[in-house]
Amino acid sequence: MKNRIFSLLLLLILLFGATSVPAAGIDLRTRQEVGRTLTRIVAREVAGGYVKVQAVKASRSRVRIYASIGLSYYPFREQNVLAMYDSVRAVLPAGYRKARIELYTDRHEVSELIPMACRNHAALEKLLKKRRLIPFVNPSERPLVTPLDRPAVPTRGLAGRHIALWQSHGRYFDQTRNCWRWQRSRLWMTCEDLYTQSYVLPYLVPMLENAGANVLLPRERDVQKHEVLADNDGGAAQYREQTGREAWTTGGAGFAHRREVYRSGENPFREGTVRRTRTVTDPAEESRAVWRADIPERGEYAVYVSYESTPESADDAVYTVHHLGGRSSYAVNQTMGGGTWIYLGRFPFAAGEQEVVTLTNRSRRAGRTVSADAVKIGGGFGNIARTVCDSLRRPGVEYTEETSGFPRFCEGARYWLQWAGFDPKVYTPKQDKDDYRDDYMSRAHWVNALMGGSPRLPDSAGLRIPVDMALAFHSDAGVRDGDGIVGTLGICYTRDTKGRFAGGADRYRSRDLTDLVMTQVVSDIRRTWEPAWSRRGLWNRSYYEARVPGAPTMLLELLSHQNFADMRYGSDPRFKFLVSRAVYKGILRYLASQYGVPYVVQPLPVEAVATEFVGDNRVCVSWTPVADSLEATAAPDGYIVYTRIDDGAFDRGTYTEKPFLIAELEPGRLYSYRVTAVNAGGESFPSETLSACRMPDEKGCVLVVNGFDRTSAPFSMRSDSLAGFYTDVDGGVPDRRDISFIGNQRIYDLDMARCDDDSRALGACTWDYETDVLGGNSFDYPALHGRAITAAGYSFCSASVRAVERGTCALGAYPAVDLILGKQRTTTMGRGVREAVFRTFPPDLQRELEEYLAQGGALFASGCYVASDLWNGALSDASDRAFAERVLRVAWDGGAARRDRVRVVTGHGGFMRGEYRYRDRLSPEGYAVEAADVLRPAGEGAFTVLRYIENGRTAGVACDAGVRTVVTGFPFEALTDAAQRERLMRDVLDFLLMQNNR
Repeated sequence: MKNRIFSLLLLLILLFGATSVPAAGIDLRTRQEVGRTLTRIVAREVAGGYVKVQAVKASRSRVRIYASIGLSYYPFREQNVLAMYDSVRAVLPAGYRKARIELYTDRHEVSELIPMACRNHAALEKLLKKRRLIPFVNPSERPLVTPLDRPAVPTRGLAGRHIALWQSHGRYFDQTRNCWRWQRSRLWMTCEDLYTQSYVLPYLVPMLENAGANVLLPRERDVQKHEVLADNDGGAAQYREQTGREAWTTGGAGFAHRREVYRSGENPFREGTVRRTRTVTDPAEESRAVWRADIPERGEYAVYVSYESTPESADDAVYTVHHLGGRSSYAVNQTMGGGTWIYLGRFPFAAGEQEVVTLTNRSRRAGRTVSADAVKIGGGFGNIARTVCDSLRRPGVEYTEETSGFPRFCEGARYWLQWAGFDPKVYTPKQDKDDYRDDYMSRAHWVNALMGGSPRLPDSAGLRIPVDMALAFHSDAGVRDGDGIVGTLGICYTRDTKGRFAGGADRYRSRDLTDLVMTQVVSDIRRTWEPAWSRRGLWNRSYYEARVPGAPTMLLELLSHQNFADMRYGSDPRFKFLVSRAVYKGILRYLASQYGVPYVVQPLPVEAVATEFVGDNRVCVSWTPVADSLEATAAPDGYIVYTRIDDGAFDRGTYTEKPFLIAELEPGRLYSYRVTAVNAGGESFPSETLSACRMPDEKGCVLVVNGFDRTSAPFSMRSDSLAGFYTDVDGGVPDRRDISFIGNQRIYDLDMARCDDDSRALGACTWDYETDVLGGNSFDYPALHGRAITAAGYSFCSASVRAVERGTCALGAYPAVDLILGKQRTTTMGRGVREAVFRTFPPDLQRELEEYLAQGGALFASGCYVASDLWNGALSDASDRAFAERVLRVAWDGGAARRDRVRVVTGHGGFMRGEYRYRDRLSPEGYAVEAADVLRPAGEGAFTVLRYIENGRTAGVACDAGVRTVVTGFPFEALTDAAQRERLMRDVLDFLLMQNNR
């Protein structure tokens, strides 16, 4: 009876967290010392880690120690578990030193919390064989979407895997206030509703897709504001059929766009029809469906398709997207995913009416069903109208329905899911009474709606998509007093459905996922950006998004978007790339462990790219692979070179195993190239774009050197009383585009850090740009410079500055060099790792340029910080200033110009009189020049060519004595008019090169 009472008491302690159980020989003091020992171990990895021993059960042969939940926050691995046991054994009384010790936390012995991916292979196989460990797998014979024309296919990446992913919140309708609003505060020039998208959309999703995964999102992923629909119910202008052996017939319900605005419960996927036909295997007998659309303007657009899923559906329906870069084909498994939008990819389209998508009934198996419904192109604006629910209406007050008025990518999941055809039970579990809760609850229900009918949710109705895992990307990791980093928090939940997923996998697979992703993120940040980056807890808590999904799920709270110390890093595009790559690697490791397969990490982008002529009509494109210091498997096996001709779009690529490619050129046409690295794990992000053009009857050949590779956060500073981002000093450089910036900071006073009013709190900002997609560093400026060079009658090649610095591209082969410096400026990576990058003129470049000019070369250099970075950059010294005056023949005259107009003032006959205007404001067309360098001629033969109209100070300097140079304090590519660029480039080249003919 006493044993039964003790067992019951122990069970209650474990379940409800009582503080201690007396044990003979293990006194309170010893238990406290064990707690302190465990706290010291946990605190090495986890910020604020605290462990308390809640219970001990001891005998001579075994000691069981039950610790508080804080111990579970630790990332357990086989080696550190052994070390932890040794540390605990050392503080136990001598009589227990040889006893078997067992540590328990979060209802598990700590070795059971080691992720599958981190277990000894032989031991793991033993556990799997005995069914003591069941992985979560959700296999399918064929994935939802398979690209058919990739030059390289990942075999050890994420091919065949299906990942549900969402980027936190979005704009929603607040019934209590009767208005649309953001779910999170506007702070530090963004808000969480948009901020997390700046990781997920440009970085994380492409990384996962480049590894072969199908990635599904419950929010609109396309930031394109135009949306065009083409549907079989829309008439002959949108849809037509070509009939082969098998005729098209009408099928079941499908999409139809019959109203401009949709109210809750109205489903566009129940208001139309689909068309069906049977599959054939002979190409001569195929039938086709063709969708046409009138594209409003040239640009990139996401393409979605919809169809009907039946038991007889084909699993390889081939869709082909026709775009500026050619044709891209996809095999879509129509046995799953019917009745919603299925994403194919983003493609460049020209403006105007055109054929955009075709579908064939040709399949590897005859007699199956292929269905054709609608095509959606672009993201568009929200079209879900909301109003106050009946229970909140007040007598005598008139209420109207209204849409958000915002682009759809800004809106929360609740509205996209309705537009995408999901049942109201998915997108409004609160039955239209609370859109705020509907938004986060709908994401969890959406996962199950995707999975319903798949092997892991066989008894649930749904789209039958075999989701393997889900991840919610958030940035609300809490707040902290002072200037410390809040850091990264991970959340999962393991208690629901008796601790098991359908199929028997333990819900602690969610903890595996959370541990692996969180550990990878923290480790990579600490190794490359900030050694003091904080790892928060690994919470096992009943968050709705973690509890409800029927697949392993984690919430990643990356950092605190409310905290300045976190956002100094979190506003940098390079940090976003690093974090996204870490999340991708954590997901890759997790899924490889579940399926028991080896993995390879996709390579980093190549560098030192160059294009140089080899003969009259050929060009050699060369590059250098980049080793990943964080991941040994990320070495490339080959490369893909993508080609663009004139103003077209990039083609589908050419594969090569060598770090160069020789391609044919047609004289007079401008060719552009970008390169990716590939291996068994997938494809890297593209390199910068380099270009070349061989002109007939050329005057000469110019080398364009791209020295503008900077992406960075805006300038930030903290003093005793102020903290924040000073965009008027330097607004930073977005990576290609910025989708999260909403406006400049306006509250800098540290005394406002505790202000409850978000509009007056430290970090509060304006919201002028909250729906805009803003331009950044396009990494495509050699083509823009090159067009102006060819208009002047010169041929050109191009190279990255790394190729010049390393000597793989020799300047001496060219009579003139056009050096692009844009917003290049010495930038520090982080507070912990004080690595300075993006210098305008690094020592190796200075050496190459000085030697080149001494041998009779000519230089045109342009950029915002072309001189000031040599005077007051983080690494500048007297030798840098001497280089500017001796070689470039310019000096920094102090200060900067803020307006966008310059005027030619020289009396030199080579420069035509006139004005030039450059981009000085945020714009979708390109980066903004907040401050342009004020220059001063230095040395013999140097003279002023251009002056800023606002203050009459020097904007451009030329020299024709000793060296031949032209230097401008504003970037050439920022000039807003093509005719002005051509005029200035012609004058510069004539000045630099016609000297030889005088």
